[in-house]
Amino acid sequence: MLTPERHRFILDLLNRQHTVKLKELVDFTGASESTIRRDLDQLEQYGELRRIHGGASIRKPAIEEPSVGEKLSKHHHEKMLIAKEAAQLVRDGQSIYIDAGTTTYEMIPHLTGKKITVVTNGLQHLNALTAHSIPTYVLGGFVKEKTQAVVGASALQNLKQYRFDQCFMGANGISMVDGYTTPDPEEAAVKKTTLLLSQKRHMLIDSSKFNEVTFSHIGTIAEAEIITNYNGPLVNKIEEITNIKVVTS
Repeated sequence: MLTPERHRFILDLLNRQHTVKLKELVDFTGASESTIRRDLDQLEQYGELRRIHGGASIRKPAIEEPSVGEKLSKHHHEKMLIAKEAAQLVRDGQSIYIDAGTTTYEMIPHLTGKKITVVTNGLQHLNALTAHSIPTYVLGGFVKEKTQAVVGASALQNLKQYRFDQCFMGANGISMVDGYTTPDPEEAAVKKTTLLLSQKRHMLIDSSKFNEVTFSHIGTIAEAEIITNYNGPLVNKIEEITNIKVVTS
């Protein structure tokens, strides 16, 4: 199989399966493992796929944003581990910001009993926080139907009156070049402003978000510390820029 044929075969298989393993591609094409690795590296450089441990996955559209339900059902165990680790950083007497991400949502049960004040832009978070008797302020503004996040000019104006000891936020993508990204510019603006208002900044990001880039820039990797279950090749590079905590089961 010539290189262009292998590339077409790999992309066709990805479109059908969404993820492929390196061994699968070696078996299907008859090419060597080093050749397939080179193919995957080239296709990633062209923006055609995303390299993952042991293979590749389909690259998501930069503007696409899944709903809360879709996000909650994916990588749930990993999100719970990350959230538990993040909640341990919260101390009595602190004011913290928790954004409308599904990983940050998993922090809430672990905050019960702490003497803290929370600000959030997540309507689902508001319900959970009040159910756990945690004093909470919610931003006012436009409510996004898919994610239940409050965004827009009113939310930004409301947000700017607060100052936070710590913030805990999510992102849809993280890469060395583009930093933290999210599909919606209005949500990116809320996240970016929160970084400026917080003394300690944490991004809670599961492994599926690494090497992904979506439409709107939030900040550079250096602007926040990272809590994740990702333990791939980017960890060493990130450690040179910011603190990264890798949690395992």
